[in-house]
Amino acid sequence: MTGPVNGSGARTVRSSWGGRESRVERIITRGDFTLDGQSFDVENNVWLIGDDREVLVVDAAHDPAVIAAAIGPRRVSLIVATHGHNDHINAASELAERVDAPIALHPDDTMLWETIYPSRPPERLLHDRETLPIVGGTVTVLHTPGHSPGGICLTGRIGGASVLFSGDTLFHGGPGATGRSFSDFPTILSSIRAKLLSLPPDTVVHPGHGDDTTIGAEALDYDDWVARGH
Repeated sequence: MTGPVNGSGARTVRSSWGGRESRVERIITRGDFTLDGQSFDVENNVWLIGDDREVLVVDAAHDPAVIAAAIGPRRVSLIVATHGHNDHINAASELAERVDAPIALHPDDTMLWETIYPSRPPERLLHDRETLPIVGGTVTVLHTPGHSPGGICLTGRIGGASVLFSGDTLFHGGPGATGRSFSDFPTILSSIRAKLLSLPPDTVVHPGHGDDTTIGAEALDYDDWVARGH
């Protein structure tokens, strides 16, 4: 079953394990992405994975009050940053304080994190192929550098479906942007080919910005991305 959650344009996938319901909720927040002396107004997807009692947060972006309101009284097990760009972490510290939860980041993006939080390190460092508990199961961390050195995705099965939380590694229409500091186009292509296109074609991709897609739909255009160079 799919439908809106909290009036935020969320997409919901529901299933039950032992009487508990699992869902994926999307909250859309808006603010600035700043890098290399440039600033852009962007909308970000914030993802909640869990049920009516507990959630894991993916990418605490821009507005901790809006995210905390969507969480409500639920326990937050972890706040995961898919990478260290400011628009994916600028609400993380305040949200962590509001909901009393740790923050997790891949160590290769520490230099990006420290530009926003020079004296507040994340509590947990993520590593490729480690598993994180969620209600009813686990999600697996995939290290997918290219958009940034420490970019990660999360993959698992929710509601009987294969899902991927892709951060800024993969979008509807192709790879995340490269050409700025700490990014590299051949690297992101390699990450997508090795780590993501091997997932089931019907895997639903929940990106850091914009609309959902599937692995199968994006795989059809891989050769076009190589040819166009972005």
